[in-house]
Amino acid sequence: MPKRDNLRSVFLNGVLTENPIFRLVLGTCPAIAVTTSTMNGIGMGLAATFVLLGSNVVISMLRNFIPSKVRIPAFIVVICTFVTIIQLLMQAYVPSLYDALGIFLPLIVVNCIILARAEAFASKNGVFASAVDALGMGLGFTLALIVIGGAREILGAGTFLGFNLLGAGFEPVLLMILPPGGFIVYGLSLGIINAIANRRSKRAITGKEGVQA
Repeated sequence: MPKRDNLRSVFLNGVLTENPIFRLVLGTCPAIAVTTSTMNGIGMGLAATFVLLGSNVVISMLRNFIPSKVRIPAFIVVICTFVTIIQLLMQAYVPSLYDALGIFLPLIVVNCIILARAEAFASKNGVFASAVDALGMGLGFTLALIVIGGAREILGAGTFLGFNLLGAGFEPVLLMILPPGGFIVYGLSLGIINAIANRRSKRAITGKEGVQA
């Protein structure tokens, strides 16, 4: 079993260091298209996490049996299987969310985050580490969608998870729940997070120089 520190590093890598939305800039299509509300963001994030977890575990288990020449088609077949499962589950138990996510739910099959983790991590590491990687990446993806969806819902409707936050006198900024609003919120979020990351890296470099001096 991998060391606890290594697993912690793998998990935090997906949540913070290589957050798929804010650091790697992957999966931006659903991040902008479905985040008209916080609940939609949560639903898409959890669906993608389910597919990530299932596909990472299965691909890791089969990594020594899949010929390298057909690994990408094999990965896609595995991913398709879990996407179909989550589609059927959501259609049966949360039909309203299923309808809200629309075409973007089956498009999880071609989400570059999932295929990238299968190729870069699950096909080269053990089952437990691959599961931790999937959970980290899935949580990072979900948190990013919650941030974007939450900001758009609050500004565009004055609500959060359906609860009125800003009172009856609030004038909603309808632009925020339209596609241009998605680009605006995503761009601002990306800029803020990059600025924070750059400031922290500069402080780390300054600290190292101070210690060496």
